[in-house]
Parts: sequence; C-alpha cells; structure tokens
Amino acid sequence: MSLKYASADVSALMTIAGTVRKQALRMVHAARLGHPGGDMSAADILTALYVGVLRIDPANPCWPERDRFVLSKGHCSAALYAVLAEAGFISRESLATYAKPLSQLNGHPDRNKVPGVEANTGPLGHGLPIAVGMAKAAKITTAAWKTFVLTGDGELQEGSNWEAAMAGAHFGLDNLTVIVDRNRLQQGDETERTMSLDPLADRWRAFGWSVREIDGHDMGELVETFASVPFVPGRPNCVIAHTHKGRGVSFMEDNVEWHHRVPTDAELKQALAEIDRALERQ
Repeated sequence: MSLKYASADVSALMTIAGTVRKQALRMVHAARLGHPGGDMSAADILTALYVGVLRIDPANPCWPERDRFVLSKGHCSAALYAVLAEAGFISRESLATYAKPLSQLNGHPDRNKVPGVEANTGPLGHGLPIAVGMAKAAKITTAAWKTFVLTGDGELQEGSNWEAAMAGAHFGLDNLTVIVDRNRLQQGDETERTMSLDPLADRWRAFGWSVREIDGHDMGELVETFASVPFVPGRPNCVIAHTHKGRGVSFMEDNVEWHHRVPTDAELKQALAEIDRALERQ
C-alpha cells in the first residue's frame, strides 16, 4: 500500500489532526450537540487513515478500487466530517451546517448524503459486521482493496462484534482491519467498571486475529501500522489504539463528562488556544 505522506511528513499529518480537533469542537459548539471526547480521541486515527494511508480519490468517491473505511462509532461524526473536508471530499464551508436542518452532515454519517462515507452508522455494534461483508466481497472478487473499521472500546460490549470477529477469522479476511479506539471511557463510566474488556488483546487473539497494540496518538506509529497490514497472511488484523478521551484539551482529557457535553463559549476559546499552542510546539 503506497502512502500519500512519507515518514518525513508526519508533522504535516499532526498539523492536520490539530485542525480536525479544532473544527470538530467548533461544530459541536455551534450545533449544541455532539460527542467531543470521542472526536478528540479518534482525530489522529482518522487523519492517519484518510490523509495518510487509504487508497481513495476525493474526485471519484465511488472509485471501484478504493479502500473502504467504516466509522462504527458513528456518534463521533464531527471528527469524521472534519477529516473528510481536509481530505477533499467535502468543503470546509459545509462544516458550519453540521446537524442543522436539511444539512448533509447529520449527527450520524449517511453514505447517501456524504461522499467518502461508506456506511450509515450510529447504532453501535454494526460497523464491524458491515466491514466483514465488504472484506468478504473483495475476497470473492479477488479485488486488492482493503477495509478498515474504527470501533469504540465500550462498543465491544455488543455481541454482534464478536460474531463478526468469528466470521472474519473463519473466512481468512486478512484484508480487514479493526481499529479499537481504546480510551477506556464510555457514556457514563469507565469501560472496565461497566463490563470489563481486559485482557482485550488476548480476546482478539483467541478469536483468530493478529493483534498489535499501539499509541493511538503517535502519528508515525499509526501510519506505519495501518500501511503494514496484513500482519499475518490469512488472519484479520486488530489494532488496539490506546488513546485519551478529549485528547489535546486539558479539561477534557480522560474525563467521562465529555462523552457528549457541549463546550461553553469560554471552554471553546480555551480548548482552541490549547490545541494551537500544542501545534506551535511540535
């Protein structure tokens, strides 16, 4: 898989991820709804995929040979739309319409309205089953494109994911990669207090997947990992990306309150300033 950015351009991807964070916060603030904590934890992953790794063509969103990406944690749509704007699928100006009446940018992504979106998601536990079908279709037709799916960690409490995991291993879908946004927080509490997932890597291995655990905010590691699939021929790939909910904003980081809270004017101003300072230091 050829990269759009060489390893020397990781700093450019980090800058884009910072822009994505700021755009997502502005969108949630203006719409008065959203899930900013998860947007922040997933921003680096989404940027690495859409801008750094995926074989996609914004001028031809339905290009048959494109790689596929499914955002199973569809409630984190603000970050997805911000990345799609940076990748050239939609205009930056359209982000101001987020979640407004008649906007194409719904609270949950809609493939019928937004170029670059492959599946309608929002109800949790559905993205991986859809992605298994996509990867199986590629195998049947001997197509070279790959499928990636991003799930939340709390979302893995849905049994449909583990049925899909069994199918992925059974069919030898080494063209399929699941990325777990392992920020350890879900709506209301820590994942491990709600329903324990650990030892998460061992669970995936027990289902026949090849697993790597990485820093979900290390842009170089993200790009290198996504570009190196399949890890083991004949086995589907699982990337457990250790992240922080609310990453980049001091009062949001690792704070379950920000699963779906909307920032005030003062909080937005502080958050944008903190992200800008981080970008200046990189």
